[in-house]
Amino acid sequence: MKDITEKVFLECEKKRTFWLMIMVAGWYGSYTFVERGGVFCNAQTANVVLFGMAIGQRDWPKALYLMVPIGAYFLGAMFSEVLGKSIKRLGILRWDTVLVGIEIVACILLGLLPAKAPDQICQVALNFLCSMQFNTFRQAEGTPAATTFVTNHIRQVGSNLVKLIRHHENEAAKNRVILHGSLLLCFLAGAILCAFLCEYFGYYTIWGAGIILLIVFVRLAWVDTHTEKGMLDQVPRGH
Repeated sequence: MKDITEKVFLECEKKRTFWLMIMVAGWYGSYTFVERGGVFCNAQTANVVLFGMAIGQRDWPKALYLMVPIGAYFLGAMFSEVLGKSIKRLGILRWDTVLVGIEIVACILLGLLPAKAPDQICQVALNFLCSMQFNTFRQAEGTPAATTFVTNHIRQVGSNLVKLIRHHENEAAKNRVILHGSLLLCFLAGAILCAFLCEYFGYYTIWGAGIILLIVFVRLAWVDTHTEKGMLDQVPRGH
């Protein structure tokens, strides 16, 4: 008999969802670096450093230029908060599901951009999407985890690996090593696969991320309208 105290996680919190979403993020980063301007779109730490350097060197045009991706990331977080509440009131699909649908449409449109289109269009669009994704998918089965970058995953694997070596019976440390390690590997797999396919498909390679997202979307939409239909008011952990 199933333990009634066992935690029940929503599909948007499941590890399998996080594995695919972080693979998409690795794909995004590889795509923009290889095909769209040699930059990464997943996070803004580097841009903030460059922004500070530009101010310190009184390079005002560059500072203003860097405000665009930083601003896009900032607005993405705000939009995800506002839209999340609005979508929830409709009682049809979760915001998490709608966001994945938005990302699919964005991937299709970005793949159709002509080669001569400014790279900044793709960069800013993915900055915006990554911010919304980061703000939406927060915990993988109760464990805080990002789906757009891997700095914390690397730290968690190293930190918990030491704990596990010291105390072999530490199940919590073991589970964290497995979770964060698997997320790190999925991110890496997305980056590797995208870089490889860019040699053959060029700008259209972004559609590969759309295929992965479609798998996630179908699963999330199914549970929203069937197995989790009566749980649309349940807030995912971490929100």
